[in-house]
Amino acid sequence: MNQNLSLSVGQATTSGIKPINQDFLDFQIPQDPVLSFKGACFVMADGISSSQVSQVASEASVQAFIEDYYCTPDAWSIESSVNKVTKSVNTWLYAQTQNSPFKYNKDKGYVCTFSALVITPQDAHIFNVGDTRIYHLAGGKLNQLSTDHRKVISSEQSYLSRAMGVQQTLEVDHTCIEIHQGDYFIQATDGVYEFISQADIMDAINRYSKLQSAADYLVKLALDKGSNDNLSIQIIRVNQLNQKAILKKQGDISNLQLPPALKPRVEFDGFEIVRQVYISSRSHVYLAIDLQTQKKVALKVPSTEQATDKLYLERFMLEDWIAKKVNHPNVVKGIKTDSQKQYLYIATEFVEGQNLDQWIRDNPKPRLNQVRQIVNQIADGLQAFHRNEMVHQDLRPHNIMIDDNNTVKIIDFGSTYIAGVTDVETQEVMRGTLRYSAPEYFLGQVGTQRSDIYSLGVIAYQMLSGKFPYSNQISQAHSRKAQDRYKYKSLLTEESEIPAWVDDALAKALAKDPWKRYSELSEFIYDLHHPNKNFLNKTRPPLIERDPVMFWQAVSAILFMALIAQYL
Repeated sequence: MNQNLSLSVGQATTSGIKPINQDFLDFQIPQDPVLSFKGACFVMADGISSSQVSQVASEASVQAFIEDYYCTPDAWSIESSVNKVTKSVNTWLYAQTQNSPFKYNKDKGYVCTFSALVITPQDAHIFNVGDTRIYHLAGGKLNQLSTDHRKVISSEQSYLSRAMGVQQTLEVDHTCIEIHQGDYFIQATDGVYEFISQADIMDAINRYSKLQSAADYLVKLALDKGSNDNLSIQIIRVNQLNQKAILKKQGDISNLQLPPALKPRVEFDGFEIVRQVYISSRSHVYLAIDLQTQKKVALKVPSTEQATDKLYLERFMLEDWIAKKVNHPNVVKGIKTDSQKQYLYIATEFVEGQNLDQWIRDNPKPRLNQVRQIVNQIADGLQAFHRNEMVHQDLRPHNIMIDDNNTVKIIDFGSTYIAGVTDVETQEVMRGTLRYSAPEYFLGQVGTQRSDIYSLGVIAYQMLSGKFPYSNQISQAHSRKAQDRYKYKSLLTEESEIPAWVDDALAKALAKDPWKRYSELSEFIYDLHHPNKNFLNKTRPPLIERDPVMFWQAVSAILFMALIAQYL
């Protein structure tokens, strides 16, 4: 098949005179139609020399960017896709530093420069943070397209004014230029461009017919001229353009239509509809067959009532990205297709089984080990979100599936918050279901990973007791003082066979104050399996906390007996 765009590339990287290469570079040139509407990606990162872990930052930035970029929805523009992906990567790097010994010394943390070149059949998009450069060679002239984010103090002293992983927020420069057949693009780190001239670059490209030879030559030349840093370069040539090709432009959700009414046996965008699975005012879910792979998939489409709600549709597309980005056996997986979508929908693997809500009804008195096995898997899936700096925000039995092999999978990411990507100003604070939502949501606060731990605690509590840990009136308490009136209902009763330390673990996970909860899912799961010595030293809670009804029944009986005794 003839491509609309043909590119050649040569690349070279070396540690130079240094023991470790803290540069990292990579590229991906997909096949059409992905190449036409997503473009080819060329990415480079340069770790800072003051850090012993910045090579990790460089490699993670490049690899995560390429993988996540091609998972972004078709409806997003290239600029929007790159901004969301780089912000997500930046937040992850920042979090690694915050959770490391370098929290207060970012010069030793997970920090790197970053540049990305995205070439489509029409134009080239240049994105950069830091001082890794991108040049454009056309008509015998070499122009620098990127801006160096470096503050020069003197000839011997300078520092990066902007880089990946330094701050929670990130500003990425973006430039877009029209391209032509025969154009060249050059990416290079300072270990190369500070030691060779622009004339050297042009001479190498003219001298060597193979771009790989030109890249190798320029790295060696920079070393011969005294480069004392890591060295990396990528040279890209535009071999062919099909400028007559009519391609759908990205960047406006209105370019993708809402699906028509879907019925069994109807073919739709490469799928055959089997039956409807779920319907609500916001979305419809169908079981379908992927006609290419013959596998069962779940198709989620927006309801017609949401057709004019642009904010909802934007979140819908974000859910599509999350489904493809989070890769874990306990999270339902998004389906990647090679064709360009014509409609707005989300395709995921279809889970044969039942949701946890039905499982709880079918198993009113489960064994403790059964509950642990399910909660363990939910926690594993939830941890995949947390590692990506995401908060699920709507964890409840209805959004958890158990397949025929007893594998648990988290589904529905419509409420998920992505640090650095989700717009806090437009984020609805209350996104989940009231009975499973952490108390801080009712105070108007934004959720954190501890909020997900609370939701998991509610699910574990419900599985063990069929009840909820607090009165449903707590959702009406909009101050910390008002919430303090509601007490945790202990699972320990006179007939209870649950160990007291398990109840203590649940009580900690379900603390109303998020700072009194577990900070990590692993800590909660460990305490559900092992007696925590801090819990074992506690005295048994009074009867009024363990069973308030029984307490007041006992008080009433005593008062009644005392009243009778008075008249005898």
